[in-house]
Amino acid sequence: MLPWGALDARAWGEETATLPAPELAELLTTFAARVLTPRGSTAVTGLELMTALRPPTRAARNPQTNAWESAPVAGSLTRPVDPAPPEAPDEHPVVAALHPRSHQRTPDQVLDEEAYDWIRDAELLTDAECHRAHAVGIDVNMAFAAAANRLPVGLGPATHTTAPRFDPKLPGCWLADLSSIELDPRLPSPFTPHGKPPTGPAWYATPTLAYAQELGHEVRPTEAWTRPDNGPYLDAWYTRLRDAYIATMADLGVTSALTESEFLQAMQTYKTNGSPTSTAVLSAIKSTVKGGIGKLRERPQGAGYRPGEPWPALERPTWRPDIRAAVISTARVNMHRKMQKLATTAGLHPVAVLSDCAVYLSDGPSPLDFLPHTPDGKPLPGGFRLGVSPGMVKHEGTQPLLWAVELLDQHLNPARHIKGHDAAADGE
Repeated sequence: MLPWGALDARAWGEETATLPAPELAELLTTFAARVLTPRGSTAVTGLELMTALRPPTRAARNPQTNAWESAPVAGSLTRPVDPAPPEAPDEHPVVAALHPRSHQRTPDQVLDEEAYDWIRDAELLTDAECHRAHAVGIDVNMAFAAAANRLPVGLGPATHTTAPRFDPKLPGCWLADLSSIELDPRLPSPFTPHGKPPTGPAWYATPTLAYAQELGHEVRPTEAWTRPDNGPYLDAWYTRLRDAYIATMADLGVTSALTESEFLQAMQTYKTNGSPTSTAVLSAIKSTVKGGIGKLRERPQGAGYRPGEPWPALERPTWRPDIRAAVISTARVNMHRKMQKLATTAGLHPVAVLSDCAVYLSDGPSPLDFLPHTPDGKPLPGGFRLGVSPGMVKHEGTQPLLWAVELLDQHLNPARHIKGHDAAADGE
């Protein structure tokens, strides 16, 4: 298996290729028992897990013929459906029918729900922030899995409407103008992946517009593609991966029973003190989450592909860019909600955000040196909480203040390098 490159080092860890056969068998057995028997890459496994937990069909007896037949399963993705035009990637036949090949779609033509990549303008740093000694990164555990929990997503095709009334419980994408909303420039905009305020009408997934409404702004979409047939399709997927993650972290000595300081200490040593098999399983579980969400919008592959032609992934019921957009939108909104809580309650503002990692300036090198607590010592409700569960945060890394300021001056993202290497290049 290993000479075939079956266990990609980016997903399973660098040490996997050198494991003895018994440890390799233990690794695969543990992953298969907690997640699924590997099916190709971890990304493919993430997608296959969705189908295994919510199969598209089941056996049902036909009352007329008394014969067993294949019937769709309620709550599952039972057949491939075309995306709404804003949801489709540029290569899709739906887009090719609307725009010439060289056309660059604008925000009012394409849904752009992606993870954060934002830095604060260095000129907005306050004197108090410039006197702090450290830049400390905190990272949300299993952010995309946590976003999928209890998230209603479309199960069937989209329905087009004009001048709709916004419904925060109805999955879909909506054309609305949020450019008039004034936001604190020390925080990224919750409405764009680059964190800059929108400049005009744009398409948004339901969770993004629902958050705008939550912030007290009136939402008036002019157009929408919505999915009346919907449900919490990813709930079982989240639960399976959450349990696998928690069990594997427990194998590595990190449990929910630890105090915040004990948790930080355990996270510093779990990779070196834990077994290589458990470390590899943990890496594969996290890659299964991110890869599975990414596969929902798989792009065409191969040099022979021509834009505008269909590609094999479109034949899957699980090729659903709208579900991917809803998950990423929810993860980004969750990040902003917690950053907003820290800003309004404790006057803390991040200097950089990359996906699920936020960097704050701190007097000390630990997250405990800046994360606010209530008078009785508990974490601030609604803010970032240290812990092992999905949605809670861990320490990502610490660097000197001047290091972070220099990167900001160069328009580079400190959150990308807070560990001392390029997190994105390493697949994080």
